[in-house]
Amino acid sequence: TDDIKKLAPLVLLVITIIAIILTRSIWGTVALLITVIFCTNTVIGFAGWIGIIFNPANAGVPVIVLTIAVANSVHIVDNFLEVMRYEGKSRNDAITASLRSNLWPIFLTSVTTIIGFLSLNSSDAPPFRVMGNLVAFGMLWTFIYSVVMLPALLSILPIKVKPQEKKKKLFFESFGNFVVLKKRILLFVSTTLSVIIVSGIFLLELTDNWWSFFDDRYQFSVDTRFVSENLTGIGSLEYSLKSGEENGITNPTYLQRVEDFANWFRVQPEVLHVQAFTDIMKRLNMNMNADDPSFRRIPENQELAAQYLLLYEFSLPPGQDLNNRIDIGKSSTRMSVTFGNLTAAEQRSLDDRALIWIAENAPGLSEEASGFSIAFAHMSQRNIKSMLTGTIVAMGLISLLLVFVFKSLRLGFISLIPNFLPAALGLGIWGYLHGRLGLAGSVMTAFAFGIIVDDTIHFLTRYIKARRNGSNRENAVRYSFNTTGHALLTTTIVLASGFIVFATSGFEVSSTLGQLLAVTVCFAFLADFLCLPPLLMALDRNEKKDKIA
Repeated sequence: TDDIKKLAPLVLLVITIIAIILTRSIWGTVALLITVIFCTNTVIGFAGWIGIIFNPANAGVPVIVLTIAVANSVHIVDNFLEVMRYEGKSRNDAITASLRSNLWPIFLTSVTTIIGFLSLNSSDAPPFRVMGNLVAFGMLWTFIYSVVMLPALLSILPIKVKPQEKKKKLFFESFGNFVVLKKRILLFVSTTLSVIIVSGIFLLELTDNWWSFFDDRYQFSVDTRFVSENLTGIGSLEYSLKSGEENGITNPTYLQRVEDFANWFRVQPEVLHVQAFTDIMKRLNMNMNADDPSFRRIPENQELAAQYLLLYEFSLPPGQDLNNRIDIGKSSTRMSVTFGNLTAAEQRSLDDRALIWIAENAPGLSEEASGFSIAFAHMSQRNIKSMLTGTIVAMGLISLLLVFVFKSLRLGFISLIPNFLPAALGLGIWGYLHGRLGLAGSVMTAFAFGIIVDDTIHFLTRYIKARRNGSNRENAVRYSFNTTGHALLTTTIVLASGFIVFATSGFEVSSTLGQLLAVTVCFAFLADFLCLPPLLMALDRNEKKDKIA
């Protein structure tokens, strides 16, 4: 909830400042902000009506919707202002030109983004499913508000644009010429650097450490660290140790197996404390023999052990019993293993070693551990696997959609490279810098693919339009830079800035997700500007104008 209360207003402030600087229009920025505020409030209001409860994992929904809504709407505003500024058209003519140029690309980007976020439904974590559905719902309304409300606002607000000569717009024309002239060098350099950076993925360990999910801004984090450093660990593995028969927990053979299992755990370097039923029986045996330390051992026969257990139960204070340690039929006991600050992978490894010991030394004694800690450890692993499947399905659907829309298998294939590459580059950089990635990484690819495909679509639609009008590949690339370059730069800065603010969250999953998305969005911009054009000029070899799209 802190992310909603603190980060959303901060993101809005940052975006406002950036939009004013890049669009050079206060009233244009006002129109943009009103639109995105309506989008965000619609999502939050809808969540309230259906009873959604926000938690740390999905509290970033308003921030994400706000950021993406700005990036989607800025194309209309930017194109509207440029038409008035450089072509001298009237306000209504500029709105019409902007909608005519951007309606189809914005529709496509909305559909692909919705598909990307809906893929979060494959996650095993319900908060991520909620996040995906709410952001997808927000993207639907972003499209509606962008093509209905935003043009209306642009037509009634007192927007004044000073006409300028086109020479002031030469940057992206010059950059387009540079890319055309250096296409082979850019293709070689981008390929080489991509291979090096993507190799960092192999350094990633897919695991989580939920003890460090919250930073010191949260009292929970301070308290848990104090407990871990000064008392004992707060994570535990819980085992149900079975005797195989009713009242079998007093059988000396069973007790000895339990004791051996507990002693094995006590010598493991990760373990801080072990609490087993045999601890009670050994202490009772010593107490009933004048507290002689030599009798701190398992009773010699089952009858004696049963008497000790009965005596212990009768001695408990009123209202207390042993049901937290033994079952009603006295056929199983509970053993708790407390450990220190372990990652999810380390917890699973410790449990796996325990199961191997049971299989070799006490077959049938217990199954895998239970408890909150190990459940979370397995959840992160399952979530990564399920999200991988969901992301692959989403990527496949979006790829087929692009092939269908562009009516060209070649162009559809080319578009996949700048869409897949940024997410891989982002993960590669993370592998070199951090080496560990958990829940945030499992959803980042779905997030990133749904977002970064937008820029590719805007660039390619301009490219295809130019090719249909008879331009060759080089001139089509120049046209794409000239008509959409400034808008893509603006959306990249807006998205990266919004996600960088999101990265300041005190919740590690949100912070990691913000950092990864900010880096990935920047890589997407570089891929669309430095990698996609050379690929188009190298692979789009069909020179027949009427068969380009």
